[in-house]
Amino acid sequence: MIFLILTYLPSLLCGMHVVRTGREMFWLWLFIIGPVIAPAFYVLAVLVPEWMGGRTARNVGKAARQALDPEREYRNALRALEDTPTVGNRMKVAQAAAALSRWSDAETQWAQCAEGAWADDPAILLGHAHALLELGRYQDALTRLEKLKALGREGQTPQVALAFARAYEGLGRNAEADDAYRFAADRVPGLESGARYVAFMAKVGRREDAEIGFAEIERRFQKIAPPLRPEARIWRDMAARALGRT
Repeated sequence: MIFLILTYLPSLLCGMHVVRTGREMFWLWLFIIGPVIAPAFYVLAVLVPEWMGGRTARNVGKAARQALDPEREYRNALRALEDTPTVGNRMKVAQAAAALSRWSDAETQWAQCAEGAWADDPAILLGHAHALLELGRYQDALTRLEKLKALGREGQTPQVALAFARAYEGLGRNAEADDAYRFAADRVPGLESGARYVAFMAKVGRREDAEIGFAEIERRFQKIAPPLRPEARIWRDMAARALGRT
């Protein structure tokens, strides 16, 4: 009996917090079916950010919530779009679908966003191009990116250059891809641009240059704060695989 009480005590305390603060009721069901792991997730996803505050704590909480219920934001975005069918809400659906790697759904939503008065919106053009790249539709992506570039400064950012590099690579235009990757590699925050450049150089036979780029990625990876490493590791591992490493 004592063991049973101790097992469910964390769930009881967390459940009281859920009810008192008006949070989502699905937590209560999770506490019942998972009296050990569910309270642990709740502490990490809700209580720690609440106690600590700050950007890093919020990021940790968001990551924990996504691990527990990865489709939550997508469902909420769909519900908001059904209630209020605005372009802004449709963009949120597209972004949530992309976060789940549902690229076909994301592309459909971005295409609808780009209709009418929003056809020249930079965020929509870039979001649509990213979805098209993931679907392997490189020429369509390049068309969106060229339209974005024609808008001026908003179409000439490092993030846009990285998207251009991927489109050029997919179309076999390697000289143009190399120029775009080189521009983006040291300018886009995070490890994605560098990792993609390393993979590109390895693919076209520039092994020595790829090794130098990978060494820089490893150096930067070691300096990343532990809570932010899981996402960074995705790109570090991409570069490693391109070089035949584990």
